[in-house]
Amino acid sequence: MNDHDYMRLALDLAEKGCGLVSPNPMVGAVIVKGNKIIGKGWHEKFGGLHAERNALQSCTESPKGATMYVTLEPCCHYGKQPPCVEAIIASGIRRVVIGSPDPNPLVCGKGVQQLREHSVLVTEHILQESCDRMNEVFFSYIQTKKPFVVMKYAMTMDGKIAAYTGASQWITGETARNHVQEQRRKFTAIMVGVGTILADDPLLTCRIPNSKNPIRIICDSTLRTPFHAKVVSTAKETPTILATCCTDRDKRKLYENAGCRIILTDQKDHRIDLEQLMIKLGQEQIDSILLEGGGTLNWAALNSGIVQKTQAYVAPKIFGGKTAKTPVEGIGVASPAGAFRLKNSTVTMLGEDFLIESEVEYCVHGNH
Repeated sequence: MNDHDYMRLALDLAEKGCGLVSPNPMVGAVIVKGNKIIGKGWHEKFGGLHAERNALQSCTESPKGATMYVTLEPCCHYGKQPPCVEAIIASGIRRVVIGSPDPNPLVCGKGVQQLREHSVLVTEHILQESCDRMNEVFFSYIQTKKPFVVMKYAMTMDGKIAAYTGASQWITGETARNHVQEQRRKFTAIMVGVGTILADDPLLTCRIPNSKNPIRIICDSTLRTPFHAKVVSTAKETPTILATCCTDRDKRKLYENAGCRIILTDQKDHRIDLEQLMIKLGQEQIDSILLEGGGTLNWAALNSGIVQKTQAYVAPKIFGGKTAKTPVEGIGVASPAGAFRLKNSTVTMLGEDFLIESEVEYCVHGNH
Protein backbone atom coordinates (compact mmCIF):
# COMPACT_ATOMS: atom_id res chain seq x y z
CA MET A 1 0.00 0.00 0.00
CA ASN A 2 1.14 3.58 -0.70
CA ASP A 3 0.43 7.04 0.71
CA HIS A 4 -2.82 7.35 -1.26
CA ASP A 5 -4.11 3.98 -0.03
CA TYR A 6 -3.50 4.83 3.62
CA MET A 7 -5.07 8.28 3.16
CA ARG A 8 -8.19 6.64 1.72
CA LEU A 9 -8.43 4.57 4.90
CA ALA A 10 -8.09 7.76 6.94
CA LEU A 11 -10.90 9.35 4.89
CA ASP A 12 -13.16 6.36 5.57
CA LEU A 13 -12.47 6.73 9.29
CA ALA A 14 -13.14 10.48 9.20
CA GLU A 15 -16.60 9.89 7.71
CA LYS A 16 -17.60 8.06 10.89
CA GLY A 17 -17.77 11.46 12.60
CA CYS A 18 -20.40 12.73 10.15
CA GLY A 19 -23.17 14.56 11.99
CA LEU A 20 -21.44 14.17 15.36
CA VAL A 21 -18.51 16.62 15.38
CA SER A 22 -19.85 19.93 14.02
CA PRO A 23 -18.84 22.70 14.13
CA ASN A 24 -15.51 20.86 14.21
CA PRO A 25 -14.12 19.14 11.09
CA MET A 26 -14.30 15.43 10.35
CA VAL A 27 -10.79 13.99 10.67
CA GLY A 28 -9.33 10.48 10.38
CA ALA A 29 -5.83 9.21 11.19
CA VAL A 30 -3.91 6.00 10.45
CA ILE A 31 -0.50 5.08 11.91
CA VAL A 32 1.74 2.74 9.89
CA LYS A 33 5.00 1.10 10.94
CA GLY A 34 6.90 -1.37 8.82
CA ASN A 35 4.04 -1.59 6.26
CA LYS A 36 1.66 -2.57 9.06
CA ILE A 37 -1.19 -0.49 10.49
CA ILE A 38 -0.55 -0.20 14.22
CA GLY A 39 -3.13 2.46 15.11
CA LYS A 40 -6.16 4.29 13.75
CA GLY A 41 -8.72 6.77 15.00
CA TRP A 42 -11.12 9.53 14.10
CA HIS A 43 -12.72 12.56 15.71
CA GLU A 44 -15.75 10.84 17.20
CA LYS A 45 -17.74 13.68 18.76
CA PHE A 46 -17.57 17.41 19.37
CA GLY A 47 -15.45 18.08 22.44
CA GLY A 48 -13.88 14.61 22.34
CA LEU A 49 -10.33 13.55 21.51
CA HIS A 50 -9.08 14.47 18.07
CA ALA A 51 -8.31 11.79 15.48
CA GLU A 52 -4.54 11.91 16.05
CA ARG A 53 -4.79 11.31 19.79
CA ASN A 54 -7.37 8.54 19.30
CA ALA A 55 -5.04 6.87 16.79
CA LEU A 56 -2.05 7.13 19.14
CA GLN A 57 -4.09 5.66 22.02
CA SER A 58 -5.07 2.68 19.86
CA CYS A 59 -1.50 1.74 18.87
CA THR A 60 -0.68 -1.95 19.24
CA GLU A 61 3.05 -1.17 19.52
CA SER A 62 5.27 1.87 20.01
CA PRO A 63 4.66 4.51 17.29
CA LYS A 64 8.27 5.64 17.45
CA GLY A 65 9.61 5.87 13.89
CA ALA A 66 6.15 5.31 12.37
CA THR A 67 4.22 7.34 9.77
CA MET A 68 0.90 9.01 10.58
CA TYR A 69 -1.64 9.68 7.83
CA VAL A 70 -4.15 12.38 8.77
CA THR A 71 -6.82 13.98 6.60
CA LEU A 72 -6.37 17.49 8.06
CA GLU A 73 -3.33 19.42 9.26
CA PRO A 74 -2.84 18.64 12.98
CA CYS A 75 -3.85 21.43 15.35
CA CYS A 76 -1.24 23.36 17.31
CA HIS A 77 -3.46 25.39 19.66
CA TYR A 78 -5.44 24.74 22.81
CA GLY A 79 -9.20 24.41 22.30
CA LYS A 80 -11.42 21.82 23.95
CA GLN A 81 -8.43 19.51 23.53
CA PRO A 82 -4.65 20.14 23.78
CA PRO A 83 -2.62 20.49 20.54
CA CYS A 84 -2.27 17.27 18.53
CA VAL A 85 1.13 18.43 17.29
CA GLU A 86 2.49 18.05 20.84
CA ALA A 87 1.21 14.46 21.08
CA ILE A 88 2.69 13.56 17.67
CA ILE A 89 6.11 14.99 18.56
CA ALA A 90 6.11 13.29 21.98
CA SER A 91 5.19 9.93 20.42
CA GLY A 92 8.30 9.76 18.24
CA ILE A 93 6.35 9.66 14.97
CA ARG A 94 8.95 10.12 12.21
CA ARG A 95 6.72 11.23 9.31
CA VAL A 96 3.29 12.84 8.97
CA VAL A 97 1.30 12.71 5.72
CA ILE A 98 -1.46 15.35 5.48
CA GLY A 99 -4.50 15.67 3.20
CA SER A 100 -5.88 19.20 3.69
CA PRO A 101 -4.21 22.28 5.14
CA ASP A 102 -6.31 23.77 7.96
CA PRO A 103 -7.76 27.21 7.03
CA ASN A 104 -8.38 28.00 10.71
CA PRO A 105 -6.17 31.09 11.36
CA LEU A 106 -5.08 29.47 14.64
CA VAL A 107 -3.50 26.62 12.65
CA CYS A 108 -3.06 27.45 8.93
CA GLY A 109 0.46 26.11 8.32
CA LYS A 110 1.63 26.51 11.90
CA GLY A 111 1.00 22.82 12.64
CA VAL A 112 3.22 21.76 9.74
CA GLN A 113 5.86 24.31 10.74
CA GLN A 114 6.04 23.02 14.33
CA LEU A 115 6.36 19.41 13.17
CA ARG A 116 9.23 20.29 10.83
CA GLU A 117 10.93 22.34 13.55
CA HIS A 118 11.02 19.11 15.59
CA SER A 119 12.56 17.12 12.70
CA VAL A 120 9.31 15.36 11.74
CA LEU A 121 9.13 14.74 7.98
CA VAL A 122 5.91 16.19 6.52
CA THR A 123 4.25 15.32 3.20
CA GLU A 124 1.31 17.55 2.26
CA HIS A 125 -1.62 17.58 -0.19
CA ILE A 126 -2.19 13.81 -0.48
CA LEU A 127 -5.75 13.29 -1.82
CA GLN A 128 -6.36 16.93 -0.93
CA GLU A 129 -9.37 17.29 -3.23
CA SER A 130 -11.21 14.45 -1.44
CA CYS A 131 -10.14 15.70 1.99
CA ASP A 132 -11.25 19.26 1.16
CA ARG A 133 -14.62 18.08 -0.16
CA MET A 134 -15.33 16.13 3.00
CA ASN A 135 -14.90 19.26 5.13
CA GLU A 136 -16.39 21.88 2.81
CA VAL A 137 -18.81 22.89 5.56
CA PHE A 138 -16.05 23.39 8.14
CA PHE A 139 -13.81 25.27 5.70
CA SER A 140 -16.64 27.62 4.73
CA TYR A 141 -17.79 28.24 8.30
CA ILE A 142 -14.32 28.84 9.74
CA GLN A 143 -13.70 31.52 7.09
CA THR A 144 -17.13 33.21 6.88
CA LYS A 145 -18.62 32.53 10.35
CA LYS A 146 -21.91 31.89 8.54
CA PRO A 147 -23.70 28.58 7.83
CA PHE A 148 -22.98 26.60 4.68
CA VAL A 149 -26.41 26.42 2.99
CA VAL A 150 -27.44 23.63 0.63
CA MET A 151 -30.74 24.11 -1.22
CA LYS A 152 -32.38 20.71 -1.66
CA TYR A 153 -35.47 19.84 -3.67
CA ALA A 154 -37.07 16.88 -5.45
CA MET A 155 -38.59 17.43 -8.87
CA THR A 156 -39.81 15.69 -12.00
CA MET A 157 -38.03 15.75 -15.35
CA ASP A 158 -40.24 18.71 -16.32
CA GLY A 159 -39.24 20.65 -13.21
CA LYS A 160 -42.32 20.21 -11.01
CA ILE A 161 -42.18 19.76 -7.22
CA ALA A 162 -45.89 18.90 -7.02
CA ALA A 163 -48.87 18.11 -9.24
CA TYR A 164 -51.28 20.93 -10.10
CA THR A 165 -53.44 19.76 -7.16
CA GLY A 166 -50.55 20.35 -4.76
CA ALA A 167 -49.98 16.61 -4.19
CA SER A 168 -46.25 15.87 -3.87
CA GLN A 169 -45.82 12.50 -2.11
CA TRP A 170 -43.88 10.85 -3.48
CA ILE A 171 -41.93 12.31 -6.39
CA THR A 172 -38.79 10.25 -5.86
CA GLY A 173 -38.29 6.61 -4.86
CA GLU A 174 -37.23 5.09 -1.57
CA THR A 175 -33.49 5.14 -2.29
CA ALA A 176 -33.52 8.90 -2.90
CA ARG A 177 -35.71 9.52 0.14
CA ASN A 178 -33.31 7.53 2.32
CA HIS A 179 -30.46 9.66 0.96
CA VAL A 180 -32.32 12.78 2.12
CA GLN A 181 -32.46 11.35 5.64
CA GLU A 182 -28.68 10.89 5.50
CA GLN A 183 -28.40 14.58 4.61
CA ARG A 184 -30.59 15.55 7.55
CA ARG A 185 -28.26 13.57 9.80
CA LYS A 186 -25.26 15.35 8.33
CA PHE A 187 -26.44 18.97 8.60
CA THR A 188 -26.67 20.95 11.83
CA ALA A 189 -29.97 22.58 10.88
CA ILE A 190 -32.87 22.26 8.46
CA MET A 191 -34.73 25.34 7.24
CA VAL A 192 -38.17 25.80 5.65
CA GLY A 193 -40.65 28.62 5.17
CA VAL A 194 -43.95 28.94 7.00
CA GLY A 195 -45.71 28.03 3.73
CA THR A 196 -44.26 24.51 3.96
CA ILE A 197 -45.50 24.21 7.56
CA LEU A 198 -49.01 25.36 6.58
CA ALA A 199 -49.18 23.06 3.54
CA ASP A 200 -47.55 19.85 4.85
CA ASP A 201 -47.18 20.12 8.67
CA PRO A 202 -43.83 18.26 8.49
CA LEU A 203 -41.91 17.02 11.52
CA LEU A 204 -38.51 17.85 9.94
CA THR A 205 -36.59 15.23 11.91
CA CYS A 206 -34.09 12.56 10.88
CA ARG A 207 -35.70 9.14 10.59
CA ILE A 208 -32.41 7.21 10.84
CA PRO A 209 -32.38 5.32 14.19
CA ASN A 210 -30.14 6.75 16.94
CA SER A 211 -29.40 9.88 14.91
CA LYS A 212 -29.36 13.43 16.20
CA ASN A 213 -32.15 15.57 14.79
CA PRO A 214 -31.21 18.78 13.00
CA ILE A 215 -32.18 22.10 14.59
CA ARG A 216 -35.40 23.19 12.86
CA ILE A 217 -35.52 26.75 11.52
CA ILE A 218 -38.84 28.17 10.30
CA CYS A 219 -38.76 31.42 8.33
CA ASP A 220 -42.00 33.07 9.43
CA SER A 221 -42.03 36.84 8.92
CA THR A 222 -45.33 37.54 10.71
CA LEU A 223 -45.54 34.45 13.00
CA ARG A 224 -48.29 32.49 11.25
CA THR A 225 -47.04 29.05 12.33
CA PRO A 226 -50.00 27.25 13.97
CA PHE A 227 -49.54 26.26 17.61
CA HIS A 228 -50.79 22.76 16.74
CA ALA A 229 -48.07 22.35 14.08
CA LYS A 230 -45.74 19.41 14.74
CA VAL A 231 -42.68 21.66 14.87
CA VAL A 232 -44.27 23.65 17.72
CA SER A 233 -45.82 20.77 19.65
CA THR A 234 -42.44 18.93 19.68
CA ALA A 235 -40.25 22.01 20.22
CA LYS A 236 -39.34 20.98 23.76
CA GLU A 237 -37.86 17.70 22.43
CA THR A 238 -36.29 18.95 19.18
CA PRO A 239 -34.71 22.44 19.07
CA THR A 240 -36.87 24.76 16.98
CA ILE A 241 -36.13 28.34 15.91
CA LEU A 242 -38.70 30.73 14.48
CA ALA A 243 -37.01 33.46 12.46
CA THR A 244 -39.31 36.46 12.24
CA CYS A 245 -39.68 40.23 11.88
CA CYS A 246 -42.73 40.22 14.19
CA THR A 247 -42.27 42.88 16.86
CA ASP A 248 -45.29 41.79 18.93
CA ARG A 249 -43.61 40.62 22.15
CA ASP A 250 -46.76 38.98 23.54
CA LYS A 251 -47.16 36.93 20.37
CA ARG A 252 -43.50 35.87 20.43
CA LYS A 253 -43.82 34.91 24.10
CA LEU A 254 -46.54 32.36 23.28
CA TYR A 255 -44.15 30.48 20.99
CA GLU A 256 -41.34 30.74 23.51
CA ASN A 257 -43.62 29.24 26.18
CA ALA A 258 -44.19 26.31 23.80
CA GLY A 259 -40.43 25.69 23.66
CA CYS A 260 -39.53 27.56 20.47
CA ARG A 261 -36.68 30.04 20.22
CA ILE A 262 -37.29 33.33 18.46
CA ILE A 263 -34.65 35.05 16.34
CA LEU A 264 -35.66 38.55 15.31
CA THR A 265 -34.32 40.11 12.12
CA ASP A 266 -34.88 43.38 10.32
CA GLN A 267 -37.44 43.42 7.54
CA LYS A 268 -36.23 43.25 3.95
CA ASP A 269 -38.74 43.38 1.08
CA HIS A 270 -41.51 42.71 3.64
CA ARG A 271 -39.79 39.48 4.72
CA ILE A 272 -37.05 38.46 7.11
CA ASP A 273 -33.53 39.58 6.25
CA LEU A 274 -31.89 36.25 5.33
CA GLU A 275 -28.36 37.65 5.26
CA GLN A 276 -28.78 39.00 8.79
CA LEU A 277 -30.31 35.69 9.87
CA MET A 278 -27.22 33.80 8.63
CA ILE A 279 -24.94 36.03 10.71
CA LYS A 280 -27.05 35.40 13.82
CA LEU A 281 -27.19 31.64 13.23
CA GLY A 282 -23.43 31.55 12.66
CA GLN A 283 -22.91 33.22 16.02
CA GLU A 284 -24.80 30.27 17.55
CA GLN A 285 -22.36 27.78 15.96
CA ILE A 286 -24.87 26.62 13.37
CA ASP A 287 -22.36 25.77 10.66
CA SER A 288 -24.62 24.14 8.05
CA ILE A 289 -28.23 24.32 6.88
CA LEU A 290 -30.20 22.01 4.62
CA LEU A 291 -32.72 24.32 2.96
CA GLU A 292 -35.89 22.36 2.18
CA GLY A 293 -37.99 25.38 1.33
CA GLY A 294 -40.68 25.93 -1.23
CA GLY A 295 -40.30 28.05 -4.34
CA THR A 296 -40.75 31.39 -2.56
CA LEU A 297 -38.08 30.82 0.10
CA ASN A 298 -35.72 29.19 -2.41
CA TRP A 299 -35.86 32.27 -4.64
CA ALA A 300 -35.33 34.61 -1.68
CA ALA A 301 -32.37 32.52 -0.50
CA LEU A 302 -30.70 32.54 -3.91
CA ASN A 303 -31.40 36.20 -4.43
CA SER A 304 -29.88 37.11 -1.07
CA GLY A 305 -26.73 35.12 -1.85
CA ILE A 306 -26.86 32.70 1.08
CA VAL A 307 -26.92 29.42 -0.92
CA GLN A 308 -23.59 27.67 -1.57
CA LYS A 309 -24.81 24.44 -3.18
CA THR A 310 -27.91 22.88 -4.70
CA GLN A 311 -29.09 19.28 -4.48
CA ALA A 312 -31.69 18.43 -7.10
CA TYR A 313 -33.26 14.98 -6.80
CA VAL A 314 -34.74 14.36 -10.25
CA ALA A 315 -37.33 11.64 -10.85
CA PRO A 316 -37.90 10.14 -14.33
CA LYS A 317 -41.51 11.40 -14.37
CA ILE A 318 -43.45 14.19 -16.03
CA PHE A 319 -46.32 15.98 -14.22
CA GLY A 320 -47.13 18.83 -16.59
CA GLY A 321 -49.53 21.57 -15.54
CA LYS A 322 -48.91 25.27 -16.05
CA THR A 323 -49.87 26.01 -12.43
CA ALA A 324 -47.91 23.12 -10.91
CA LYS A 325 -45.24 24.42 -8.55
CA THR A 326 -41.55 24.59 -9.44
CA PRO A 327 -38.50 24.51 -7.11
CA VAL A 328 -37.69 28.22 -7.46
CA GLU A 329 -40.44 30.80 -7.91
CA GLY A 330 -40.36 34.49 -7.00
CA ILE A 331 -40.08 37.03 -9.77
CA GLY A 332 -37.22 35.18 -11.47
CA VAL A 333 -34.48 36.66 -13.64
CA ALA A 334 -35.30 39.07 -16.45
CA SER A 335 -33.15 37.33 -19.08
CA PRO A 336 -31.03 34.19 -19.57
CA ALA A 337 -27.94 36.33 -19.06
CA GLY A 338 -29.07 37.03 -15.49
CA ALA A 339 -29.35 33.36 -14.54
CA PHE A 340 -27.80 31.99 -11.37
CA ARG A 341 -24.93 29.89 -12.68
CA LEU A 342 -24.11 26.46 -11.27
CA LYS A 343 -20.69 24.83 -11.53
CA ASN A 344 -18.78 21.64 -10.68
CA SER A 345 -21.91 19.53 -11.06
CA THR A 346 -21.94 15.82 -10.26
CA VAL A 347 -24.64 13.26 -11.04
CA THR A 348 -25.37 10.24 -8.83
CA MET A 349 -27.88 7.49 -9.55
CA LEU A 350 -30.17 6.72 -6.59
CA GLY A 351 -32.38 3.84 -7.66
CA GLU A 352 -34.32 5.17 -10.66
CA ASP A 353 -33.71 8.78 -9.66
CA PHE A 354 -30.80 11.16 -10.21
CA LEU A 355 -29.12 13.44 -7.71
CA ILE A 356 -27.51 16.48 -9.33
CA GLU A 357 -25.26 18.42 -6.95
CA SER A 358 -23.83 21.78 -7.97
CA GLU A 359 -22.05 24.77 -6.49
CA VAL A 360 -23.70 28.16 -6.88
CA GLU A 361 -21.54 30.69 -8.71
CA TYR A 362 -22.40 34.24 -7.73
CA CYS A 363 -21.33 37.01 -10.10
CA VAL A 364 -18.87 39.56 -8.81
CA HIS A 365 -20.76 42.26 -10.72
CA GLY A 366 -24.43 42.57 -11.47
CA ASN A 367 -27.52 41.61 -9.49
CA HIS A 368 -26.11 38.43 -7.97
